Amino acid sequence: MAKGTWALPDWLERGVADLFPAAAGAEAAADPDQRLAARLAEAERVGRPLRVKLGIDPTGSDIHLGHSILFRKLRAFQDAGHTAVLIIGDFTARIGDPTGKSATRVQLSAAEVETNAETYLVQLGLGQDPERALLDFETPGRLEVRRNSEWLATLDLPQVIELLGTSTVGQMLAKEDFANRYGSGTPISLHEFLYPLLQGYDSVQVRADVELGGTDQKFNVAMGRDLQRHFGQRPQFGMLLPILPGLDGVQKMSKSLGNTVGLSDDPLSMYSKLEKVPDAAVEEYLTLLTNLELAALPENPRERQKAMALEITRQRHGAAAAGAAQADAAKLVRLGAGTGHFAVSGGEADLRAASVPEASLAAVNFPAKAFYLLSAVGICASSSEARRQIQGGGVKLDGEKLTDPNQEFASAADLEGKVLQLGKKTFRRLING
Repeated sequence: MAKGTWALPDWLERGVADLFPAAAGAEAAADPDQRLAARLAEAERVGRPLRVKLGIDPTGSDIHLGHSILFRKLRAFQDAGHTAVLIIGDFTARIGDPTGKSATRVQLSAAEVETNAETYLVQLGLGQDPERALLDFETPGRLEVRRNSEWLATLDLPQVIELLGTSTVGQMLAKEDFANRYGSGTPISLHEFLYPLLQGYDSVQVRADVELGGTDQKFNVAMGRDLQRHFGQRPQFGMLLPILPGLDGVQKMSKSLGNTVGLSDDPLSMYSKLEKVPDAAVEEYLTLLTNLELAALPENPRERQKAMALEITRQRHGAAAAGAAQADAAKLVRLGAGTGHFAVSGGEADLRAASVPEASLAAVNFPAKAFYLLSAVGICASSSEARRQIQGGGVKLDGEKLTDPNQEFASAADLEGKVLQLGKKTFRRLING
């Protein structure tokens, strides 16, 4: 989208893919119900901060950088003096958002959802240094955390029927995911039609002025506008942000695809992953995940890539840890560039100097085969994945390539202090404890 399209301040317009409504013409542009810039001006004039809604369904336990785009925009609203309304979809998560799904989602228990919700809040910054937190949990009036079971769990049948009466089957089937499933004969459960209505009702309950979402959420956000009108409220604005490509630079960042950077990743792992992002995706990472002035960065693609990796790591771990991660990554790259043992490239000194994250051997049952070792210390998700990685030549131990998945190690003493490497991004120093 061209810069200045919506006459918004730079902090707000940066990275936005879609904003609706966005009226044209001088008269319409001055209408605070048709133009967000006018709603912002009105809020400043009357001294009422906007209420900016972001709903999250805690269907998993980890937040990655792809998720963080929306939270960064929510934090920008907070820093400008507005109120972030973070809705924990503890009720809607038990239905599951059908967006992007080719089949009915497995419903979670209330206990599973609540456990995930608590983990999410910690990753977002609860109890953490506000300078490194994604959201400001400290400043009074800047954050409301609401669980939508507060109002959805008490809806009675007449209220549910009223919600259902605000939409039609045709409107629901216009939603791409439903249309594809209906066209292919894939079953659609009736409760799935309730999802966009219930999350839209969240906007009514919190009286949202703005709702944030990914570009795949336009149908759901628009539903919130429709329901607010139905209940006599001013309709919210929908602000949509792009879906971040993963580390492969092609598919969306997704844990199931193994192309993520987690918010909880240690500094070295985070930096090492980010400095390998394909050149074609670097500008998008810079725009969506940093506040760096793009025109002021070096033109050299490699230097822009490193600047991006350093800044994102700094945001999460601080300047000192990010700088150390950059230096350690360079040492480990030199280490991995050699052939054979570290001594070929002076790698032993690099290895000792680098702050490599540790992995404990305490849970390993010896004697241990190489494929089992990788899964037991958590460097691979499963033994079958470990076998594939070793057979594909992607695993080294102290700089020497492991080629036999069945290579056996007699005891922890044979491995203590050595560095296990997976690909070019993941390093773990093995410790016996």
